[in-house]
Amino acid sequence: MSENVGITAPTCAIGYAFKAIEGKWKLPVMYVLSEHGTARYNEIKRELGITNMMLTNTLRDLEEFGLVDRVQYNEVPPRVEYSLTDNGYAIIPALKEFEKWGQLLLDAKPTAEDGENESD
Repeated sequence: MSENVGITAPTCAIGYAFKAIEGKWKLPVMYVLSEHGTARYNEIKRELGITNMMLTNTLRDLEEFGLVDRVQYNEVPPRVEYSLTDNGYAIIPALKEFEKWGQLLLDAKPTAEDGENESD
């Protein structure tokens, strides 16, 4: 039997961090919450164009990892607000750097006007 070592080991910090943010929607949801501070379900849904099931599952996962707080107010109609925890906010500087890197990629991306057929 092989031991569970490296990035997949249960005690590997980077592997655990990857698991906390894996998936298509976790980082976008966290980014929206970082921009809004606090947001209601439909605000997040509207901004991302995500389905109800995916948003519900994503928010639950983020809550389980302690990255998002969910506060339900006992009002009629009921009101639920989501926000990042301190641990959730801790990744935002890295996301800002990721945004800069994405801009570098976009700026370097060849366009049709750049002459894709320069060998002619």
